Amino acid sequence: MTITLVAAISKNNCIGKNGEIPWYIPEDFKRMREITQNKVLIMGRNTWESIPKHRRPLPKRTNIVITRNESYELPEGVERYSSIKDAVAAHPDEDIVSFGGQGIYKEMIEYADVLEITHVEQTVDTCDAFFPDINMSIWKEVWRENHEMFSFVTYERI
Repeated sequence: MTITLVAAISKNNCIGKNGEIPWYIPEDFKRMREITQNKVLIMGRNTWESIPKHRRPLPKRTNIVITRNESYELPEGVERYSSIKDAVAAHPDEDIVSFGGQGIYKEMIEYADVLEITHVEQTVDTCDAFFPDINMSIWKEVWRENHEMFSFVTYERI
């Protein structure tokens, strides 16, 4: 099992503003789709709700929503757990990927093996959701692909 976090982050670690991603990078969405397909995908309730209704559940993935609200209704086939620990335990031999939000990243980074980060070359004012700091004494950059306004970077736990 490998646990991977996928995120697009600004120079000030912003991942969201007013419940939305503060940029539009089609290549990032394509990369996220490629990384998460055929995997167990863990996300928080707010992240789930930020996906347009006509796009969810995301196809070719096991969609898991973390919420403590036991009466929160999800479509058939979407799994709900009250903790990341329970969700991971339910899929012991499968690769797990998460794409947020902030609370999920904060908890899961402790267990993650890989970070798939899109570094966005901008600073977002009044950001209200952040990715945890990437501690370079724990993570090493193993791959990078630079583009004009962003870079795709893979980090592995040391």
